[in-house]
Amino acid sequence: MKTKQTSFPERLFACWHPIGYSHEIKADVPYGTVLLDEPIVVWRTSDDRPHAMRDLCIHRGTALSLGWIKEDCLVCPYHAWQYDKKGACVLIPQAPDAEIPGKAKTPTYYCQEKFGLVWVALKKPEFHLPEIPEYENSDWKLVNTGPFDWNSDSSRQVENFTDFGHFPWVHPGLLGDPERPVVPDCKVTVKDAVLHYSVVRPEAANSDDFPIFANEEIVKPERRSVYELHLPYTIVLRLGWGGEKGMVYFFASQPISHNSCRGYCIIGRNYDHDEPESILQDFEQVIFDQDKRVVESQRPKQVPFDFTEELHLKFDTVAMNYRRAMKKHKLDL
Repeated sequence: MKTKQTSFPERLFACWHPIGYSHEIKADVPYGTVLLDEPIVVWRTSDDRPHAMRDLCIHRGTALSLGWIKEDCLVCPYHAWQYDKKGACVLIPQAPDAEIPGKAKTPTYYCQEKFGLVWVALKKPEFHLPEIPEYENSDWKLVNTGPFDWNSDSSRQVENFTDFGHFPWVHPGLLGDPERPVVPDCKVTVKDAVLHYSVVRPEAANSDDFPIFANEEIVKPERRSVYELHLPYTIVLRLGWGGEKGMVYFFASQPISHNSCRGYCIIGRNYDHDEPESILQDFEQVIFDQDKRVVESQRPKQVPFDFTEELHLKFDTVAMNYRRAMKKHKLDL
C-alpha cells in the first residue's frame, strides 16, 4: 500500500534509516534533514541521546531545525516556542500564563544511535539493524567515509554496491581489471529480510596511491567477499585474502526522496592502524564518484522492480534476488 502524500510503500516508514553520522548531530545545534520526503529535525538532550521529530512548528510552520536547544527543549526560531523530546510544546513566551493548546505539538519518530550513525524510523520498526561484532572489538579500527550524496533513489545506490559486473569498467586498476571481466558464480540465500551471498574473484593489486587492501603478499591477489544485504538499504561486507587480516564495510543509504539519497560507509580493518584515515576516505571518494556519474544517468532513477522493464543475465543474480525480496516484503516502489 502506498501513501497518497509521498507514494512510498508504507513499510519503508517502518524501517530504520540512517540520517547522519553521530558527529554531525551536535549537542547544541539542531540537525535538519529529509527522510522519505518528510522534513525531520534531530537533536540531543543533555544526556547526549538523540531525538527525532517533524521539522515543523505548529504555530506558523517554521522549520524547528533553524532554532536552538535550551533546557532539553527545542526552541522555534520564529516565536521561541519550546518543544520537549515528546514533541509537546511546553512554553509559549507570548502567553506564559495561558493554557497551552493540546494541538501545540509536533510528531516524534523512533530514533537510535548505532555504528557511529543516528537512525530514524517514521513508524514502529519492523526490522532490526545488523550485528557487527568486529565493530565492538578494539582490534578493529573504524573509519567514516563520505557521506555520498547522489541524485538517485537509494535502491539504485544499494544495487550498485552489490554489482560485480561493473568493476573492470568503472573502477579499472582499483577494484577490477578489463582483462578479467567474467563475474564468478554467486549463490544467493534469502533468510527473512536478509540476502546472504559470497564471491571469490581475482582483483587488481593495490595501487601506489591507495595501498589499502591486505593482499600485497599474495602473488595472484584473490579476494573473498561475504555479503549481508539487509533490506531495504543496508549492507555488511566482509573481505578476506586467506589470512588473518580482514576488512568490514558497513554501508547504508538514506532515502531522502525518490530521486535523492545519501550514502554512509564505515570501514573497519584489523591491520594498518597507523595509516592516515584519509587514505581510506580518499579511496572511497574516488570509487563513489566513479559510480555516481554512471548511476545518476540510469533511468528510471528508482530500481524498476518489475523484471520485464530491464534485461537480466546470470551474473545479475544478486540484483534479481534483491528486487524479488523487496517485492516480497512490500518495500518496492
